[in-house]
Amino acid sequence: MTDPIADYLTRIRNAYLAGKKIVEVPSSNMKVALTRILCEKGYILSYKVVEAAPVNTIKIALKYHPETKAAAIKTIKRVSSPGLRRYTDVKNMPRVLNGLGIAILSTSKGVITDKEAKELGVGGEVICYVY
Repeated sequence: MTDPIADYLTRIRNAYLAGKKIVEVPSSNMKVALTRILCEKGYILSYKVVEAAPVNTIKIALKYHPETKAAAIKTIKRVSSPGLRRYTDVKNMPRVLNGLGIAILSTSKGVITDKEAKELGVGGEVICYVY
């Protein structure tokens, strides 16, 4: 697999499209950081890192609207890829859906959202857009 982050985002996207309640993905530090941000911002209900012998996994409980059963994440899109890295500075920070969505960045301060990066005054690699 050449891009594990794209695989992670695709598994979440496909689970929402299939109406699943829980999705399991292979674990890494970057994926745990992305999942933590999605949980903090209310795009998923909860997550749990399951440590097993061959491969650690992350169990993610997906979030849906209680009445309409609409998914909490409408779009989750990979921006930077191994073949073409996308970087940004504070001045050119992307606005996702005119500020309603989030961009997740990998910075020198860790994996954070675009709003947090503006507050800290740091730029970095744009990992994905979520809205």
